[in-house]
Amino acid sequence: MYPPELIAPMKEDLVSAGFESLTSAEQVDQTINNSTGSLLVVVNSVCGCAAGNMRPGVKLSIQNDVVPAKLVTVFAGVDGEAVAQARKYFLPYPPSSPSIALFKDGKLVHFLERHHIEGGTAQMIAENLKEAYKAYC
Repeated sequence: MYPPELIAPMKEDLVSAGFESLTSAEQVDQTINNSTGSLLVVVNSVCGCAAGNMRPGVKLSIQNDVVPAKLVTVFAGVDGEAVAQARKYFLPYPPSSPSIALFKDGKLVHFLERHHIEGGTAQMIAENLKEAYKAYC
C-alpha cells in the first residue's frame, strides 16, 4: 500500500477528468455486470514510466466526439480488492499496471497492457483509444 498523500494527486488526475473511483470488489462487479453500452476501466498506478503518459493519454482520448458512456478507475497498490476483482474481467490478459480496458455491454473488447503503454506518448495512447471508441462506443 502506498501512502495516501503520495497517490492522491495521481488518483485525482483521473477523478477530476470525470472518472469514478472504484475501491471495492462489489463496486467493480456492480459496475461491469450492470454496464450497458461502453465502459472504460483504467487501472491507475504510481509508475512514472508508464502511468506518467497513460493518465494524460486517457484524458486526451476522452476529448473526442465518441467516448465511452461510463469512465471508472481503480488504483493498483491502493485499491487492492477492487484491482484484483477488475483483473478477473480482463482475462485472459495477465495482471498489468497500468492498463486500460474497454467493455461493450459487459464484454471486454479492447485492452492495453503495460507493455502497450510504456514508452508510448500520451498522443499515441489517446489515438489507440480513440480508434477503439470509434469501433465500440
